[in-house]
Amino acid sequence: MVIPITAQQNRWPWLMLPARLALFAFWQIAVAIVLLFLGVADAWQVSAAWWPVTAVLANLVCIGLLHTLYRREGARYWDIFRIQRQTLKKDLLILLGALILTGPIAFVPNILSANWLFGTQQAALDLFIQPLPLWGIVLAGVLFPMTIALAELPIYFAYVMPRLEVQTGRRWLAVLLPSLFLAAQHCTLPLIWNGRFLLWRFFMFLPFALFLGLLLRWRPQLLPYLVVVHGLMDLATVLMIPMAV
Repeated sequence: MVIPITAQQNRWPWLMLPARLALFAFWQIAVAIVLLFLGVADAWQVSAAWWPVTAVLANLVCIGLLHTLYRREGARYWDIFRIQRQTLKKDLLILLGALILTGPIAFVPNILSANWLFGTQQAALDLFIQPLPLWGIVLAGVLFPMTIALAELPIYFAYVMPRLEVQTGRRWLAVLLPSLFLAAQHCTLPLIWNGRFLLWRFFMFLPFALFLGLLLRWRPQLLPYLVVVHGLMDLATVLMIPMAV
Protein backbone atom coordinates (compact mmCIF):
# COMPACT_ATOMS: atom_id res chain seq x y z
CA MET A 1 0.00 0.00 0.00
CA VAL A 2 1.29 3.46 -0.88
CA ILE A 3 1.36 5.73 2.17
CA PRO A 4 0.68 9.39 1.35
CA ILE A 5 3.62 11.67 2.16
CA THR A 6 2.45 14.87 3.80
CA ALA A 7 3.76 17.73 5.94
CA GLN A 8 6.82 18.62 3.89
CA GLN A 9 8.30 20.77 6.66
CA ASN A 10 7.79 18.12 9.35
CA ARG A 11 10.93 17.75 11.48
CA TRP A 12 10.22 14.19 12.51
CA PRO A 13 11.96 12.50 9.56
CA TRP A 14 15.14 14.37 10.52
CA LEU A 15 14.72 13.56 14.21
CA MET A 16 14.20 9.88 13.46
CA LEU A 17 17.55 9.63 11.68
CA PRO A 18 19.64 9.66 14.90
CA ALA A 19 16.85 8.36 17.14
CA ARG A 20 17.97 4.75 17.28
CA LEU A 21 21.61 5.63 17.79
CA ALA A 22 20.60 7.76 20.79
CA LEU A 23 18.07 5.24 22.13
CA PHE A 24 20.59 2.39 22.14
CA ALA A 25 22.97 4.52 24.22
CA PHE A 26 20.17 5.70 26.52
CA TRP A 27 18.95 2.20 27.33
CA GLN A 28 22.48 0.91 27.85
CA ILE A 29 22.98 3.71 30.39
CA ALA A 30 19.73 2.64 32.06
CA VAL A 31 20.89 -0.98 32.21
CA ALA A 32 24.26 0.11 33.62
CA ILE A 33 22.52 2.10 36.35
CA VAL A 34 20.42 -0.94 37.31
CA LEU A 35 23.55 -3.09 37.42
CA LEU A 36 25.31 -0.48 39.52
CA PHE A 37 22.48 -0.50 42.07
CA LEU A 38 22.66 -4.30 42.12
CA GLY A 39 26.30 -4.03 43.14
CA VAL A 40 27.77 -5.32 39.88
CA ALA A 41 31.43 -4.41 39.51
CA ASP A 42 32.29 -2.48 36.33
CA ALA A 43 28.61 -2.00 35.54
CA TRP A 44 29.25 -0.20 32.25
CA GLN A 45 31.37 -2.98 30.81
CA VAL A 46 28.84 -5.59 31.91
CA SER A 47 25.98 -3.53 30.43
CA ALA A 48 27.51 -3.97 26.97
CA ALA A 49 26.70 -7.68 27.12
CA TRP A 50 23.03 -6.82 27.43
CA TRP A 51 22.82 -5.14 24.02
CA PRO A 52 19.97 -7.44 22.84
CA VAL A 53 17.84 -6.15 25.73
CA THR A 54 18.74 -2.49 25.12
CA ALA A 55 17.89 -3.07 21.45
CA VAL A 56 14.47 -4.51 22.33
CA LEU A 57 13.68 -1.49 24.52
CA ALA A 58 14.78 0.91 21.77
CA ASN A 59 12.79 -1.03 19.18
CA LEU A 60 9.61 -0.82 21.25
CA VAL A 61 10.02 2.95 21.55
CA CYS A 62 10.58 3.21 17.79
CA ILE A 63 7.55 1.09 16.95
CA GLY A 64 5.44 3.29 19.21
CA LEU A 65 6.78 6.41 17.51
CA LEU A 66 6.02 4.99 14.07
CA HIS A 67 2.46 4.19 15.12
CA THR A 68 2.00 7.78 16.30
CA LEU A 69 3.68 9.43 13.31
CA TYR A 70 1.72 7.45 10.73
CA ARG A 71 -1.52 8.10 12.59
CA ARG A 72 -0.82 11.85 12.48
CA GLU A 73 -0.67 11.55 8.70
CA GLY A 74 -3.96 9.68 8.56
CA ALA A 75 -2.22 6.40 7.77
CA ARG A 76 -1.58 3.13 9.60
CA TYR A 77 1.82 1.75 10.55
CA TRP A 78 0.85 -1.82 9.74
CA ASP A 79 -0.11 -0.87 6.19
CA ILE A 80 3.56 -0.59 5.22
CA PHE A 81 3.84 -4.37 5.56
CA ARG A 82 1.07 -5.18 3.10
CA ILE A 83 2.13 -7.38 0.21
CA GLN A 84 1.41 -5.98 -3.25
CA ARG A 85 -0.34 -8.91 -4.90
CA GLN A 86 -0.33 -7.36 -8.37
CA THR A 87 3.49 -7.46 -8.47
CA LEU A 88 3.98 -10.53 -6.27
CA LYS A 89 5.77 -12.77 -8.80
CA LYS A 90 8.14 -10.06 -9.98
CA ASP A 91 8.84 -8.97 -6.41
CA LEU A 92 9.74 -12.53 -5.39
CA LEU A 93 12.11 -12.89 -8.34
CA ILE A 94 13.81 -9.61 -7.47
CA LEU A 95 13.96 -10.68 -3.83
CA LEU A 96 15.68 -13.92 -4.83
CA GLY A 97 18.32 -11.98 -6.75
CA ALA A 98 18.74 -9.58 -3.84
CA LEU A 99 19.23 -12.48 -1.42
CA ILE A 100 22.01 -13.87 -3.61
CA LEU A 101 23.79 -10.52 -3.33
CA THR A 102 22.99 -10.13 0.36
CA GLY A 103 25.44 -12.80 1.52
CA PRO A 104 28.67 -11.19 0.29
CA ILE A 105 27.46 -7.61 0.83
CA ALA A 106 26.38 -8.29 4.42
CA PHE A 107 29.17 -10.58 5.63
CA VAL A 108 32.36 -9.84 3.68
CA PRO A 109 32.69 -6.24 5.02
CA ASN A 110 32.29 -7.66 8.53
CA ILE A 111 35.26 -9.98 8.05
CA LEU A 112 37.43 -7.50 6.13
CA SER A 113 36.89 -4.62 8.55
CA ALA A 114 37.50 -6.86 11.58
CA ASN A 115 40.75 -8.17 10.10
CA TRP A 116 41.81 -4.63 9.19
CA LEU A 117 41.08 -3.14 12.62
CA PHE A 118 41.73 -6.07 14.98
CA GLY A 119 43.87 -8.49 13.03
CA THR A 120 41.26 -11.25 13.38
CA GLN A 121 37.48 -11.39 13.26
CA GLN A 122 37.38 -13.29 16.54
CA ALA A 123 38.95 -10.38 18.43
CA ALA A 124 36.09 -8.15 17.32
CA LEU A 125 33.44 -10.78 18.08
CA ASP A 126 34.82 -11.28 21.59
CA LEU A 127 33.96 -7.66 22.36
CA PHE A 128 30.54 -7.90 20.75
CA ILE A 129 29.27 -11.34 21.79
CA GLN A 130 29.47 -11.77 25.56
CA PRO A 131 27.84 -14.30 27.92
CA LEU A 132 24.32 -13.77 29.23
CA PRO A 133 22.23 -15.79 31.68
CA LEU A 134 19.83 -18.29 30.14
CA TRP A 135 16.75 -16.13 30.70
CA GLY A 136 18.49 -13.23 28.95
CA ILE A 137 19.31 -15.44 25.97
CA VAL A 138 15.71 -16.68 25.74
CA LEU A 139 14.35 -13.14 26.00
CA ALA A 140 16.77 -11.93 23.34
CA GLY A 141 16.05 -14.87 21.05
CA VAL A 142 12.31 -14.22 21.10
CA LEU A 143 12.00 -10.43 21.23
CA PHE A 144 15.16 -9.08 19.61
CA PRO A 145 14.72 -10.36 16.03
CA MET A 146 10.98 -9.69 16.08
CA THR A 147 11.14 -6.11 17.32
CA ILE A 148 14.18 -5.07 15.30
CA ALA A 149 12.52 -6.34 12.12
CA LEU A 150 9.44 -4.21 12.84
CA ALA A 151 11.44 -1.09 13.71
CA GLU A 152 14.73 -0.75 11.85
CA LEU A 153 14.03 -0.88 8.11
CA PRO A 154 10.57 0.68 8.53
CA ILE A 155 12.07 3.74 10.21
CA TYR A 156 14.90 4.41 7.81
CA PHE A 157 13.42 3.35 4.49
CA ALA A 158 9.62 3.36 4.85
CA TYR A 159 9.22 6.47 7.00
CA VAL A 160 12.34 8.64 6.73
CA MET A 161 13.57 8.08 3.16
CA PRO A 162 10.45 9.07 1.17
CA ARG A 163 9.81 12.09 3.39
CA LEU A 164 13.37 13.35 3.05
CA GLU A 165 13.04 13.05 -0.71
CA VAL A 166 9.89 15.18 -0.63
CA GLN A 167 11.48 17.77 1.65
CA THR A 168 14.89 18.03 -0.01
CA GLY A 169 14.00 17.21 -3.60
CA ARG A 170 17.24 15.19 -3.75
CA ARG A 171 16.82 11.48 -4.30
CA TRP A 172 20.47 10.67 -3.65
CA LEU A 173 20.43 12.46 -0.29
CA ALA A 174 17.21 10.72 0.73
CA VAL A 175 18.91 7.36 0.13
CA LEU A 176 22.32 8.29 1.54
CA LEU A 177 21.32 9.77 4.90
CA PRO A 178 19.12 6.91 6.13
CA SER A 179 21.73 4.41 4.93
CA LEU A 180 24.50 6.21 6.82
CA PHE A 181 22.46 6.38 10.01
CA LEU A 182 21.42 2.74 9.64
CA ALA A 183 25.11 1.84 9.66
CA ALA A 184 26.05 4.37 12.36
CA GLN A 185 23.38 3.21 14.82
CA HIS A 186 25.35 0.02 15.36
CA CYS A 187 28.14 2.05 16.97
CA THR A 188 26.02 2.31 20.12
CA LEU A 189 24.76 -1.28 20.05
CA PRO A 190 26.59 -1.86 22.29
CA LEU A 191 28.43 1.35 23.16
CA ILE A 192 32.00 0.31 23.93
CA TRP A 193 34.59 3.05 24.25
CA ASN A 194 37.02 1.48 21.84
CA GLY A 195 37.81 3.37 18.64
CA ARG A 196 38.49 0.25 16.60
CA PHE A 197 35.24 -1.35 17.78
CA LEU A 198 33.23 1.76 16.85
CA LEU A 199 34.78 1.82 13.38
CA TRP A 200 34.19 -1.90 12.92
CA ARG A 201 30.53 -1.59 13.86
CA PHE A 202 30.09 1.22 11.33
CA PHE A 203 32.00 -0.20 8.38
CA MET A 204 30.71 -3.75 8.76
CA PHE A 205 27.17 -2.53 8.01
CA LEU A 206 27.78 0.39 5.64
CA PRO A 207 27.79 -1.49 2.29
CA PHE A 208 24.69 -3.50 3.25
CA ALA A 209 22.90 -0.37 4.46
CA LEU A 210 23.58 1.40 1.15
CA PHE A 211 22.44 -1.69 -0.75
CA LEU A 212 19.17 -1.81 1.20
CA GLY A 213 18.60 1.91 0.69
CA LEU A 214 19.04 1.66 -3.08
CA LEU A 215 16.97 -1.52 -3.29
CA LEU A 216 14.04 -0.13 -1.29
CA ARG A 217 14.12 3.20 -3.11
CA TRP A 218 13.83 1.30 -6.39
CA ARG A 219 11.37 -1.35 -5.13
CA PRO A 220 9.66 -0.21 -1.90
CA GLN A 221 7.16 -3.07 -2.06
CA LEU A 222 10.00 -5.43 -1.08
CA LEU A 223 9.86 -4.11 2.49
CA PRO A 224 7.59 -6.88 3.92
CA TYR A 225 9.91 -9.58 2.60
CA LEU A 226 13.11 -7.84 3.69
CA VAL A 227 11.66 -7.34 7.16
CA VAL A 228 11.33 -11.13 7.49
CA VAL A 229 14.84 -11.69 6.12
CA HIS A 230 16.19 -9.06 8.51
CA GLY A 231 14.56 -10.75 11.49
CA LEU A 232 16.05 -14.12 10.54
CA MET A 233 19.52 -12.61 10.14
CA ASP A 234 19.33 -11.04 13.58
CA LEU A 235 18.05 -14.29 15.08
CA ALA A 236 21.22 -15.93 13.79
CA THR A 237 23.26 -13.22 15.53
CA VAL A 238 21.52 -13.79 18.86
CA LEU A 239 22.10 -17.54 18.58
CA MET A 240 25.83 -16.83 18.77
CA ILE A 241 25.48 -15.64 22.39
CA PRO A 242 25.29 -19.13 23.97
CA MET A 243 28.69 -19.86 22.39
CA ALA A 244 30.31 -16.92 24.19
CA VAL A 245 32.77 -17.85 26.92
